[in-house]
Amino acid sequence: MIQEFKDFIAKGNVMDMAVGIIIGAAFTAIVTSLVDDLINPIISLFTGGLDFSGLGYSLGEGEGAAMFAYGNFIMAVINFLIIAWVVFLLVKMVNRVKEAAEAPKEEEAAEDPGPSEKDILLEIRDALQKQA
Repeated sequence: MIQEFKDFIAKGNVMDMAVGIIIGAAFTAIVTSLVDDLINPIISLFTGGLDFSGLGYSLGEGEGAAMFAYGNFIMAVINFLIIAWVVFLLVKMVNRVKEAAEAPKEEEAAEDPGPSEKDILLEIRDALQKQA
């Protein structure tokens, strides 16, 4: 059973997924900083100093009251949209690189197209002349 687990972990898909999760976590920190430190101040310029992360309703009295923080939700949506956009751009770039890598293989195959139609017709003519 331990050997099966080692084989499972050693497979490329699991390792790729682990690397993706680690990089994704680091990327999330970068996007959060981008939104909090760069985008929020720009948005607050246009909204008269409004900071979304501070928006919410207190659901009770006193300091320990629960807070309905819809501003944090707005910030999470902005973070998600930015991450989704960047992932889209990365996937698009990777697909272009893959297509560029596959293109020379197709060109190599096209370089040796084989005999032309004229060559085949000449061979047929020659074969028919030999039979006659």
